Order: sequence, then C-alpha cells, then structure tokens
Amino acid sequence: MTQTALNLVRPVTTYKLLALDADTTTIGLVTAAYALIPLLSALPLGRLSDRMRRLSRLVALGAALLGLGSLALALSSSIALVAGANALLGFGHLVFTIAGQTLITRHARPGQMNAAFGWFTAAYSAGQLVGPLIAGLLLGSSLGTVSAERSASITVALWVGAGLSLLAAPIVLFRTARPPESTAPAPAVGTPAGGPEQPDDGRSLPARQERATLSAILGRAGVPSHMLASLSLLAMLDILTAFLPLAGEEAGIPPAQIGVLLAIRGAASILSRSCLPWLSSRLSSRTLLLVSLYGSGVALIFPPLTVGQPWIVVPLLVIGGFCLGLGQPLTMTLVSTAVPDGWRGTALAVRLTGNRVGQVVMPITAGFLAAPLGAAGAIWFSCAVLLVSACEKTARR
Repeated sequence: MTQTALNLVRPVTTYKLLALDADTTTIGLVTAAYALIPLLSALPLGRLSDRMRRLSRLVALGAALLGLGSLALALSSSIALVAGANALLGFGHLVFTIAGQTLITRHARPGQMNAAFGWFTAAYSAGQLVGPLIAGLLLGSSLGTVSAERSASITVALWVGAGLSLLAAPIVLFRTARPPESTAPAPAVGTPAGGPEQPDDGRSLPARQERATLSAILGRAGVPSHMLASLSLLAMLDILTAFLPLAGEEAGIPPAQIGVLLAIRGAASILSRSCLPWLSSRLSSRTLLLVSLYGSGVALIFPPLTVGQPWIVVPLLVIGGFCLGLGQPLTMTLVSTAVPDGWRGTALAVRLTGNRVGQVVMPITAGFLAAPLGAAGAIWFSCAVLLVSACEKTARR
C-alpha cells in the first residue's frame, strides 16, 4: 500500500509542477528535495532501528509520514511548498525502508538473505506497477499545463495516495500485534552490564565489538563499491519516474499512456525480484549485479526517444526494468553481509545515506542537463552513471 501510494504520488508531482509553470531545472531541484531530510537522518535512524525492540512501530510511523507528505502535496499551492512536501514524503519513505530492511536482517537466515530482500523489494516493485496505473487512470488523457480539470485530477490523485499510506499505518500495527515481533533488538554495540549480547537467534557474540561508525563501515571491503551501484540504480528509478512524464509531455503523450509505461517497468522488476532466489542459486551476486548495471544502463538510453512508439519502448522498458529490479536487493545483501551482525541496521542506513546523496545530486544535475537537451538528457546522464558503476565493478577483482 505504501509503495503504491508513493509511486502514484511521485509522477503526479511532476504534472503538478508543470501546472505551476515549473521548468526542467526546477523539476530536478524539487525531485532532489525528496532526499534532503533523509540525507541528514539516515544514519541516526539506522542506529535507532538497531536498538528498537518493536520495529513495527517505526514501519507504521514511516507509513503515516508518507501519508502526511502526500496530503501536503495535495494542498500545496506553490513550487516552494511542493518542494517542502516532497522532502516530507522522502523522510517518510526513509523511515519505512530502514525499519523494513532491519527487520529482514534480524529475522532472515544468512543463506536466505538474497531471497528475503528479493521478496521485500518485489513488494516495492508491485507498488511501482500499480501506483502509476492508478495515476494514469485518474489523470486520463489530458495534456497541457493549464487546465482546471487537470488540476482537479492531480489533487484527487494526491489525496488517493495519502489515503493509501495512512491506511497502511494501523494495518501494520494490527497485523503485528499477535504474535509479537522479536522481543530483543539486533545486537547493540558493546556489552551490557548483565552479560554478553544475544542476537535474536540466541547465538552469543564477542564480549566487545568495534563501534559501527561511518568510517568503520565504509572501510569494509567492497562497501563503497556496493554503495555506488546502489545509488546509481535508485537514482535512475527516481529520474525515470520524474522525467519520463516530461518526455511524454514533450512528445504529446498523455499521462495515462505514461502511467502504463512506468507500470510495465515496475512489472518487469517484480519478475526479476521474484526470480532472484532461483537466479542466486545459479549465479554469484557479483555477476547478477553486473547484469543489473550494464543491462539497465544500455536499455534505458532509448526510451525517451521512442516514448511514442510502443513496439520499441515497451521491450526496452521490460529489459531495463528487469535489470533494475535485480540490483537493489543484491546491494542490500552485499552491504549487510560485509559488516558484523550488530552493524547491519546502521550499515543499511549508511547505504541509504549514499542513495540519498545520489537522489540529491543526480536529479539536480539531470535537471540542468534537461534544460538544453530535454528530458532525454536527464535519463542519459543516469545511464552514464550506471555504466560507470558497472565498469568500476568489473575492474574490481
């Protein structure tokens, strides 16, 4: 429900900005605002999730904040207010994601980590499928930036997104009330006075452990490389969601058709994440991550040029979406298994901090590139970053 709401609201935000006469640079800046608060708060939230006993409360808080961000977008009457509401939306998504990822690391067995993250992110892709479809249905085939009917449709779509997120919060709390979650948080730093730490499965940890600082996590082998891959993949999703509607406007393609194209991309990611347990049993995580980076980086070069030609753009979005879907759960596993058990919530928060850096820097850069080159320039820039990350992974042995 939360990911359906999020992926309904985000493309609709682009249309709202166009209705407020925003240019491509402004759209890039507002898209970057989504990651501003998370950029500063991811690491403290990761440490909090490592200490919390009942993570369902944090999940529910994230869902509620997503709803409030959507409400604020619906009520915003200026570009500045849209940017602030988008920042609140991004914070809600961060809270929800950190809590959910930490739950996975706390309860999944090591050999099932790829599969667990695969199903977790498949639910995200399900939202990426359904959300744009609902947005397209609500906005219909209206084109142009100034229309009372279109403005009303945009507001209704944002209210629907808010309702979905707000409904998710009590469902999380009710569903997890019985049986309770694990009563112990993930292993904390240091040793409590009562004796050695005990993780959720009862295994004893060493009496003392190095503190999970940013530098210590980044000093672990492979972690910076995994973070570069993660941020390039996630930033591509953001830029595709924000700038494919703009490419459609430039080509005279109605929102309903753009919603279907974004949904096709989401469906392809559901397929790849559902297949991840089977793929992981046959190929290494490194090989699969390279497929993700190279495949998406090449396939997504062409959709902005062929957005009005379904027989070309649909296969490209299927290939690009399938490859994009593989990358995020793989980087979650690679980062969480590169650090000690008691660091995993914090390490995943560091990964999310890197993602948010990408979500700030890349949309701003893409927005400036889109000014002379159009929406295609923004998407091409993201493809270039994906291919750079792929080459860096290839060079690492």
